[in-house]
Amino acid sequence: MRWTLKPKPDPEKVNSLSKTLKVEPILASLLIQRGVETFEEAEKFFRPSLEDLHDPFLMMDMGKAVSRIEKAIENEENILIYGDYDVDGTTSVALLSSYLKSFYLNISTYIPDRYDEGYGVSFKGIDYAEDNGFSLIIALDCGIKAIDKVAYASEKNIDFIICDHHRPGKEIPKAVAVLDPKREDCEYPYKELCGCGVGFKLIQALAEKRGLQLEDLLLYLDLVATAIAADIVPITGENRILAHYGLKVINSNPRTGIQAILKQVKKEILTITDVVFIIAPRINAAGRMKHGNHAVTLLTENDFEKAETYAAEIESFNRDRREADKQITEEALQQIIQNKEEERKTTVVYQENWHKGVIGIVASRLTETYYRPTLVFTKSGEKLAASARSVKGFDVYNALESCSEHIEQFGGHMYAAGLTLFEKDFENFKNAFERVVSETIEPHLLTPEIKIDAEIDLEDITPKFFRILKQFAPFGPGNMTPTFMTQNLKDTGWGKCVGEDKTHLRVVVKQGNSNQFTGIGFGLAEKSDIACNGKPFKAAYCIDENEWQGNVSLQLRLKDILE
Repeated sequence: MRWTLKPKPDPEKVNSLSKTLKVEPILASLLIQRGVETFEEAEKFFRPSLEDLHDPFLMMDMGKAVSRIEKAIENEENILIYGDYDVDGTTSVALLSSYLKSFYLNISTYIPDRYDEGYGVSFKGIDYAEDNGFSLIIALDCGIKAIDKVAYASEKNIDFIICDHHRPGKEIPKAVAVLDPKREDCEYPYKELCGCGVGFKLIQALAEKRGLQLEDLLLYLDLVATAIAADIVPITGENRILAHYGLKVINSNPRTGIQAILKQVKKEILTITDVVFIIAPRINAAGRMKHGNHAVTLLTENDFEKAETYAAEIESFNRDRREADKQITEEALQQIIQNKEEERKTTVVYQENWHKGVIGIVASRLTETYYRPTLVFTKSGEKLAASARSVKGFDVYNALESCSEHIEQFGGHMYAAGLTLFEKDFENFKNAFERVVSETIEPHLLTPEIKIDAEIDLEDITPKFFRILKQFAPFGPGNMTPTFMTQNLKDTGWGKCVGEDKTHLRVVVKQGNSNQFTGIGFGLAEKSDIACNGKPFKAAYCIDENEWQGNVSLQLRLKDILE
């Protein structure tokens, strides 16, 4: 691990903000690191307001999109809501379809089959629209590169509205409207919305035209917060507001389908992290293991008994997903060792029978293990399909673009992408990808980094300090849970390896005459020699709460330990 201490903000600014807000200088310093430097900015940060959401009509083509939907409703046209099979796509479809169905009935939904149709807009989906009399398709979380598909639909007199957040190619599809804040010609102030976020801006614009207020749309924000969490978009600006209110809905009055999921896992108050690890994998499991339609059905169901049945079904998909994930990860790790590929700058593995719905998760696990840009391939019909994951600071999308002569189709983000290619091109692609990454990646990016927000002493950790720190949430990219470093820690003699396989480390530490704190380090058992030998050490950690037999105490969630 590379420990990088973030630069200390200007002391004058820290002192000024500390006095203005009546908080500790450390907390003022953390706020300044997050771009919060004044009382007004702090108020917006700690008290997110719906009033600070941007006017949806600032987004390129929003007026056109709203007009076309209004025309469709006026003419009693059939509208097909089309979305990708992942969490962002299925929540988007549930969001827009349930909103439109609240006042217009000629609405149906369509999720492509991951195995039969693959990612994004498909010819099969357009044929389905034609066969069933749909004259308008609204595509969510996909479509920005569907130039040929939109042209194909146009020949069949089917109009398209695209709501996407992925990077466009050189050409924009000739749809009635293309909503994507990442369009170069779009001046929308916030560029980091997820697909469901773009969908929400569309219903915000439609609602505005119908004379509704933002408060009338609050109950849709449980879906938006789920998509924000699952898609790992920055929790800054507009996303922070949407996530903040969405979490409130999840914890107080979630839709029936989310209630049914939560009843199974028996979790009361959820954070964004809980959404990532509890709600999102279950919604995702439908599209991974069976079909994304199951997720949309659950998320749009109003009858609780039916929702419970759908949630139980999705829970079984999730169990299957976990088993497949574990097995494929083991096989992939074995393949890397057998092929003696540990020294490469990239990880590229392939087996034709790996489950296509799980290769993205496996790519993430391999990235955690070897920490380098990773691609996991499987057979998909006549082609090979892959999920790509990257390491922090390296743009895997750009790397794939440099190898595009060997690729049939690709799309995605800086850190996650998907692609298909023909089997005959696999070896050439693998070599080209290794060459491009080797030539462009900075060597230090191949070592995982711990970014430390501030160095503190244990005596700084008080209940009041933690109470304010909790208000920095929701945490996520752009506003990560603060990581601290403390030096001269000593274990009080209670340090030991714990867990079924003794891979975790539990210590009870003091610093000088400070109060003692329990620290838990998952996967840090190999650091026990440093932590438990009676000598001082330093630790990088986050602060969280531990509840045991009704007692709540602060503990250190250890990230790394050094002598």
